[in-house]
Amino acid sequence: MSEASANIADAAPVQPAGRSLWQDAWRRLRRNRAAVASAVALLLVALAGIVGPFVSPHPYDRVYPQYVRAPASLEAYPKEETIVPQFVSALERARVTIGEVDVGASTVRAPVSDDEPLDPRIVRYVDRSDLFDNARLEDESGEPMAEGATSAVMIADVHRVRFIFGTDANGRDLLARILVGIRISLAIGLLASAMALVVGVTWGAIAGYAGGRIDNLMMRIVDILYSLPFIFFVILLVVFFGRNFVLIFIAIGCTEWLDMARIVRGQTLSLRRQEFVKAAEALGVSNAGILTRHIVPNTLGPVVVFVTLLVPKAILLESLLSFLGLGVQEPLTSLGLLIAEGADNMRGGEWLLIYPAITLTLILFALNFLGDGLRDALDPKDR
Repeated sequence: MSEASANIADAAPVQPAGRSLWQDAWRRLRRNRAAVASAVALLLVALAGIVGPFVSPHPYDRVYPQYVRAPASLEAYPKEETIVPQFVSALERARVTIGEVDVGASTVRAPVSDDEPLDPRIVRYVDRSDLFDNARLEDESGEPMAEGATSAVMIADVHRVRFIFGTDANGRDLLARILVGIRISLAIGLLASAMALVVGVTWGAIAGYAGGRIDNLMMRIVDILYSLPFIFFVILLVVFFGRNFVLIFIAIGCTEWLDMARIVRGQTLSLRRQEFVKAAEALGVSNAGILTRHIVPNTLGPVVVFVTLLVPKAILLESLLSFLGLGVQEPLTSLGLLIAEGADNMRGGEWLLIYPAITLTLILFALNFLGDGLRDALDPKDR
């Protein structure tokens, strides 16, 4: 009998290892191509916002007075059709005979001559231009011009720069400012959403599960906070704590968690009557354990979708505060502020609106697709 029992035990099938909610959600999320592509796009945009300003050839706050509202172009500025007239105009003021102008990668040169010996000081006419630096007179062999020479070659350095997305109304590189705007907008959106997520989920889950007077008291507090105007709340924070970047996401997070609390409370009221919650209570599981292991995980579907909608909402609220002078201040910028500036200058430079709008649209679409994928993956009914 002992050998038979041992054989039966050996032949017993091995029970497969179970999967947790998070493991199952991750497995189903990877199958959603749109959500995965959106997550990759958001990661690339976030990396561009973090690393981009450090590797950009132009500081986001540097002003190029000679390139105000320069159109987007893959060709380096200044262009050849601009260099030649400027160089010829500078030499004409020196009253010398000018030969054929040759434009190189970083220099411009032209033979000059006069009936009398050339004055070395004529290089000042070229140096006064914003386009040229280090003007000098050389002979044909590349040596400095000899004293008393009547002919020489005028050479000047040309600082060639590229503005792939063009420049704004102040002459600042738009690409560098978009990269900084991505960093600021995503930081404010994510931090404000994280704050609203933590406070709103905790508040709503406790209120919904406790019920009775505790639920009534907690939700009345929410109603009172709803009655406070958002702008008035922000102004109070600025008056007491001064204008600070941190206050932006604190102000947004302190107001947007109210909607999150109501959503989680409504989900909790329906979940606490379910059989698995009653079974956990009968087994003696603590209230904190029921909330963290049963209630909150089953509310993640609608919560994640709401968070993906809250991030763009926080970005738009930040642009409103910046427009009113309570948010991001110059020389810093954000995507919302860039779009507002582009709308004001759309007639003279449509690129000022197009590129920031495309960037923000890409972020919004990616957040929406990722939110839908997370909702489907975290919905326990689809397990």
